[in-house]
Amino acid sequence: MASLLDLCEQYFGARNFYEVLKIPKSANDKQVKKAYHKLSLLVHPDRVEESIKAEATEKFKVLGRIHSILSDNEKRKIYDESGQYDEESEEVVMRNWADYWRSLFKPITVEDINNYEKNYKGSETEIKDLKRAYIDSKGDMDYILEAVPFTNCDEEPRLYAIIENLIKDGEVPEFKAFTNENDKKKLRRKRKVR
Repeated sequence: MASLLDLCEQYFGARNFYEVLKIPKSANDKQVKKAYHKLSLLVHPDRVEESIKAEATEKFKVLGRIHSILSDNEKRKIYDESGQYDEESEEVVMRNWADYWRSLFKPITVEDINNYEKNYKGSETEIKDLKRAYIDSKGDMDYILEAVPFTNCDEEPRLYAIIENLIKDGEVPEFKAFTNENDKKKLRRKRKVR
């Protein structure tokens, strides 16, 4: 079985719990819970298409394990000081992560998700997420569409316009992968969705 750190790297591209949750090490309990909630909403197995449900379930489990460590003062202190965590704890191994999530947050409805999406699109948070994805991927639109919540190929023109303005305003560098994207790649991306 892969270690929690290996799973973090596999699913989130980071081996540090704080980097996975996109929070500083100094984050308080409320910030940890909020970051966990936000990220877990994006990968909740009940909210994704059937084709990616298995991967979403694994991501959801990883986030639950991270949260269970960072929300326990004793475990967090050990992790912060040594980078170690209790991987073999029977409580962690046997936990039903969906039940754990439900115990922390109110039930999520489709309406909640739709409202969150409505408030997210065009928000400062979306712009921040878009900047991060653009810079991390050096302008790769495939990555951007994967990393930014509530995006798909239909959103491309809107996202493209936002990124062009960010480049023009000097908020992000210009990357050739973005400005000179191959038409075949764009077409392949659109076909993949259909």
